[in-house]
Amino acid sequence: MPIRKAFCTVALLTGLLSSHPAAAETTLRIAMTASDIPTATGLPNNGFEGMRFLGYPIFEGLVLWDLTKTDQLATLRPGLAEKWEQDPADNKTWIFHLRKGVKFHDGTDFSADAVIWNLDRYFNSESPQFEPPSSAMSRARVPVMGSYRKIDDFTVAITTTKPASYFPYMAVYLLFTSPASFEKAGKEWAKVATLPAAGTGPFRITKIVPRQEADLTRFDGYWDPSRKAKVDNVVLMPIPEANSRLAALRSGQVDWIEVPPPDGIGSLKSAGFTITTGSYPHVWPWFFNIGATNSPFKDVRVRQALNYCIDREGLVGLLAGTAEPSVGWLKASDPDFGNPVNRYKTDPTKGKALLAEAGYTPAKPLSFKALISNSGSGQMLPLPMNEFLQQNLKEACGVNVEFDVIEWQVLLTGARATPDSPNLRGAMVLNISSPSSDAGVMARYFAAANFSPNGFNFEQWKDDDFEEALKTISESTDPKAISTAYKKAHERLVDNPPWLFIVHDLNPRAMSSKVKGFVSPQSWFVDLTLVSVQ
Repeated sequence: MPIRKAFCTVALLTGLLSSHPAAAETTLRIAMTASDIPTATGLPNNGFEGMRFLGYPIFEGLVLWDLTKTDQLATLRPGLAEKWEQDPADNKTWIFHLRKGVKFHDGTDFSADAVIWNLDRYFNSESPQFEPPSSAMSRARVPVMGSYRKIDDFTVAITTTKPASYFPYMAVYLLFTSPASFEKAGKEWAKVATLPAAGTGPFRITKIVPRQEADLTRFDGYWDPSRKAKVDNVVLMPIPEANSRLAALRSGQVDWIEVPPPDGIGSLKSAGFTITTGSYPHVWPWFFNIGATNSPFKDVRVRQALNYCIDREGLVGLLAGTAEPSVGWLKASDPDFGNPVNRYKTDPTKGKALLAEAGYTPAKPLSFKALISNSGSGQMLPLPMNEFLQQNLKEACGVNVEFDVIEWQVLLTGARATPDSPNLRGAMVLNISSPSSDAGVMARYFAAANFSPNGFNFEQWKDDDFEEALKTISESTDPKAISTAYKKAHERLVDNPPWLFIVHDLNPRAMSSKVKGFVSPQSWFVDLTLVSVQ
């Protein structure tokens, strides 16, 4: 108290208190689509929305995304590694040169030891810090991880199981938590988030209340002074129902909502709220369970048929133009789309003919179950969208679809199940929105080496021509050869489709006019350090 009085006396005498009042703290409140707070141990669940809000703002990787541009796909930038290169003597080995002087939020040093400790957490099941949920996500996102070693205190070597030119695009998903957080929690990951856990990012976690909110505070000791956050605090709230998010924004409970309901966008604009949209690498598909016993989708004609049966334009209309039709993994305008034989459009006649060739007729209609979520990261508005498709397929091509609605995180777990797993409850389709950003993601989702449960190839789809193209992409150093192979790989995804390609999301968000500086990058992620609240 005496110190406080002394300070006030000095301030009054110098006139500082009246002429330069202390700035009020600013808080940005965001309504997520998730139904719960993503896990807060350093590698969050709840898909890429978890990474967007409880991942990169707090916990960082050796490689980070550059999220400052709107006119191109997000590229990579140095993160906790200042630079990296392939070992000239071994194209499977990458050398990462770590940034010096970086501190975790708890004051401990970031170094090669922390990198190896975290990699053991994800990839070494014998390590004391092994964390099964984070390991499952990391192994699926980085299926080519082989070995790793410390060269010196600020240099680490990572060796992949095969050459992978796109490995830095996988390394971006490996985030680092302070080893001291684990020790402080008694070596129990279940307790780590309650500390809370310490990362190296521009924000630190200050409070987690499950299913209610996560509180973040600017980290003033951040290693990059030019990227310090402009707001003092961020409050994240899980509000899975779209109209509830809309009400929260209108009432002033939050400043920013993910995925406003399409029928509310016009009134929000009229009321002075800001609506942002933008192209980004996102496809909203159905995954075909090709590998299941007696799956109808073993027949490529059935998969092609559904791609001709659906009314993408009608669905875009339902979404008030916040999406665009998807006729492949990449957008049709992408220079790497290629020249596939099949150019999907609404053509029920062709769809029904293909179904008939495969043995499905009005007397014996195609019928199957689909697992869908009620909300979730990148899922847009899954209930009305899927109901539209259900009616559309029935009316256009006589296809019967039954839905099993489950929570988003449960659905994500299902994507790592084997084709006949009881966890899938007989489902032949999963509706999971997915990135389409780079060759690393293409390899994760479609390479035959990544069949579930070891990777993201849930469909257990295999195409020899795709495999040959992917090998060129992985091993070549010739940009022209890589581009040609990328086009060929994508043509196979269209002509031998593992997915029902439905729409590409345009990333709608609604914000109070008080929110300034937001950049809508061509990415699943955002840079919260750019945002201010006035």
